[in-house]
Amino acid sequence: MDYLPDISAAALPGIYLEVEGRTGEPMITAGLNASDLTLLRVEPSRPAANQPARATVFATEEGVAKLRRKVEDFAGKERKSGRPYNADLVQSIGAIVEAGLRALWRSPPQRFPAQEGAVPWEVWLDKAQAQAFIAGAAELDVAIGADRLEFPEDIVVIATATRDALALAVRRLAGVRALAAPTVTADYFDAMDPDEQADWVDNLLGRTTFEAIDDPNYVTLLDRGVSRAHPLIEPALAVADRHAAHPAWGVEDIVGHGTQLAGLSLFGDLTPAFQSMLPIRLRHRLESAKIIPDAGHNPHHLLGAVTRAGINAAETAGVRRRTFTLASTTEDDTPHDGAPTSWSSELDQLAAGVSGIVATQRLVLVSAGNSDQNRFGNHDYLTTSDHADNEIESPAQAWNAVCVGAYTEKNVLPAGVPGTPLAPIGDLAPSSRTASWSSHWPIKPDVVMEGGNWIVNGPPPPMKHPALSLLTTDRQYPLRAFTTVGETSAATALAARAITELWSDYPELWPETIRALFVSSARWTARMRLHLPASPGKGHYGPLFKRYGYGVPDMERARRSASNALTLIVQDRITPYRESDTGGADHVHNEMRLFELPWPVEALRALVAHPVRLRVALSTFIAPNPSEPARGSKFRYASHNLRFKLNRPNEDRAAFIARISKVEEEPGGPAFDENDGWTFGRNRRDVGSLQIDELTCPASDLARRNLLAVHPVAGWWKTRAVLNPNERSVRFALIVEIDAGEVESELYAEVQSAIEVLNLAEIAV
Repeated sequence: MDYLPDISAAALPGIYLEVEGRTGEPMITAGLNASDLTLLRVEPSRPAANQPARATVFATEEGVAKLRRKVEDFAGKERKSGRPYNADLVQSIGAIVEAGLRALWRSPPQRFPAQEGAVPWEVWLDKAQAQAFIAGAAELDVAIGADRLEFPEDIVVIATATRDALALAVRRLAGVRALAAPTVTADYFDAMDPDEQADWVDNLLGRTTFEAIDDPNYVTLLDRGVSRAHPLIEPALAVADRHAAHPAWGVEDIVGHGTQLAGLSLFGDLTPAFQSMLPIRLRHRLESAKIIPDAGHNPHHLLGAVTRAGINAAETAGVRRRTFTLASTTEDDTPHDGAPTSWSSELDQLAAGVSGIVATQRLVLVSAGNSDQNRFGNHDYLTTSDHADNEIESPAQAWNAVCVGAYTEKNVLPAGVPGTPLAPIGDLAPSSRTASWSSHWPIKPDVVMEGGNWIVNGPPPPMKHPALSLLTTDRQYPLRAFTTVGETSAATALAARAITELWSDYPELWPETIRALFVSSARWTARMRLHLPASPGKGHYGPLFKRYGYGVPDMERARRSASNALTLIVQDRITPYRESDTGGADHVHNEMRLFELPWPVEALRALVAHPVRLRVALSTFIAPNPSEPARGSKFRYASHNLRFKLNRPNEDRAAFIARISKVEEEPGGPAFDENDGWTFGRNRRDVGSLQIDELTCPASDLARRNLLAVHPVAGWWKTRAVLNPNERSVRFALIVEIDAGEVESELYAEVQSAIEVLNLAEIAV
């Protein structure tokens, strides 16, 4: 065993060993599963094929030493009976070598990938080590899908990688218990006969608890209605919670789209749900407000009005925390180039609470709209996706709504299906529309979620395939229980589920705050970041924002506060403008909010030059003014615009306030250069009603940057035509995240102590 690598010198967590028995003899494996030795797999001998038994073992450095001692004791020690120590184990071993991927393979040998390129692998991970493997895999060119299957001792993920890349990740990261060929896709369940599908419904229902909660959150689907006949939907959708925008319309779903979204917004993609045997807890409920008639369509000029009528109908049920989910868009307004339309403006009014029968702020999600697959060739689909003709459809450009685009991790086709997936894993879904407008309109989409993939098989255009789609509920139950769905509608339903679960964790937070937490948690996948140069400048992020927004939301990050990472949340109000004391042509800025952040100064100083990432999100809901002159200006469309600023490392309180106040009256807001570590910069950050940026700096520098200001810039409330501006206060949410990476630190503990004496100062300017 001296040929094995030095685990300590190679900085490996351990080593995978393939232990081969002797031909024709049983292998005794009891001694291979002990402290520091983990028996992962045993393949019995096959005498007919002259193949000995094999075992796969993971050994830490101490485990290797322990195994070596067992062999040495066999050679040099005898028991009183005269039999050598460890005889059963050692005499049954023919060879011990470092294991390759095949030693971890649990599928039939012929299914082991033969091709040289990147392919999907089913990776079984030890629960205790799964997160470390997932976090480190991307740096080794192993793309891990978002879906997870959880079992009592394992977490199963789908990884896409070449054999060499996966082998390197397995060796360096450990935690892998087995590898297999991905086999079950949505088409497997979709193709079942009704009786089989009903059995799977019963199985899932048996594992699902619809928790009794006095004040649950609701996903309110603004769609074609929802069928209550489906057993997976009926417990979450009360009879009285189905509504219609028009009193003469029925509430049933006769098309299927609403019922499909209902299943996704409750359970997510049913394919991984059916493969996991873990219990499911559902805390949120469903509402349905039909805004699309069963026959014909809504006149274009009534799209905003019918959306408002649907929301009004739902809100007759009383005050609830609702995630309004709209997966319907129009191409009649294209090209709009990001400018407001009547429908998007009404959506902004509804979110801000200045429209509708209830004067309340609303959390609204809207899909980005879908591409026509006939426009695509089989190569370089991103070029076609980026074309101006593929711009996001109205009303998805609404400032206050969360616009959801689609990406995909679906790239597994069943054996024997010809063709290849069009989009690479982790990149834009072919169906997703993208932004085409200049930087002064909001970043859209805000986020992307799974929307499925298309298949290339022969000449263009590419085709949809059930295996590359999401599995969900079918309105025709009991004739059919399942169907497949995709595109940005499916992505929006998944986003509704995720953001509503987040709101269920924090029911006291405002819609503005939940929006900020959700969107700010998003990150670009490793595949998306491949479109950046090695050392990107601020301008290089433009294509990523237009395709993916801020990326894929991470609910663990949205909820997280750990020893080395934390999130601070502020909910506050500000009165942005007041009448001019000198009787000027316009009103003037009234106040700003200055926050002295409870920074973990001692913990940051202890990290010295270690890089720390700060991410800030500022969220407010604006009241829109879509008049023709305002359509070309973000400062005349929004009632108010807010910005955030952070002090510099050597800038004290007085200098910081003076710097902001000095230039605040400029039409575009402060124009000073902030080339001090911010990743996205002013051109990308200072747009819309949600601003997000991050900076990375040495921990010791961040310790001195503990002042954060929220201040107004121009908006249409600042014009002389608006009466009593000092009576117009607005809400805002501020999210501040600090992440020290993998380093050991006590950021959270120090901040928790500092919060007790948190001082939030209001400064008049």
